[in-house]
Amino acid sequence: MSKYKPPNLGSEEIMKKGILTKREHEVFVLLTKSKTTSEIAEELKISEKTVRNHISNAMQKLGVKGRAGAVVELLKLGEISL
Repeated sequence: MSKYKPPNLGSEEIMKKGILTKREHEVFVLLTKSKTTSEIAEELKISEKTVRNHISNAMQKLGVKGRAGAVVELLKLGEISL
């Protein structure tokens, strides 16, 4: 009788199964470059409200309060880099 073994995921595969959506990732990359909400909105051609929504959604997923906390967690998880 064989036991089930989960697949051994390499770091590249783990990154593909990331926590953030593509757009959330783009927003946080720009946040790490010290961009403001309005600068991010302009660069991504979305509204400031949408930028705030992406940030809020990511913070909920991570279970953190504040943008800085989200950035720290994402750095720890390897989702973003400086």
